Amino acid sequence: MSKEERNTYKIEYDGNLGEVQIADEVVAVIAGIAAMEVDGVSSMAGTTTREIISRLGMKTLSKGVKVDVLEGIVTVSLALNLKFGTNIRTTTMKVQEKVKSAIENMTGLTVADVNIRVAGVDMPEEE
Repeated sequence: MSKEERNTYKIEYDGNLGEVQIADEVVAVIAGIAAMEVDGVSSMAGTTTREIISRLGMKTLSKGVKVDVLEGIVTVSLALNLKFGTNIRTTTMKVQEKVKSAIENMTGLTVADVNIRVAGVDMPEEE
């Protein structure tokens, strides 16, 4: 997707210095980082593991994340792989809270929904 094709969202604030716009990919990366910080999340669907992130950079965190913004209201959809043995309900609730908080604190946008699809369960590697 070229820079011209990306969706951007204007942040409203008091000030006469100009406007600030955020690309939807930035919001998706924020969501991906927040989700990966929750214990029990193994990877974003599409095999974005912590090891791959460290090698390829943060942009890979937008894989498995869909962001829709309408009039400053954000809806996020995440596809995650969880670690085997993780309580799915507890982990996904933590992800929802963390993603909502991260986006709202960093962008000032309001998050209405954080939808999660558990795409898989990663088994521990045998030594």
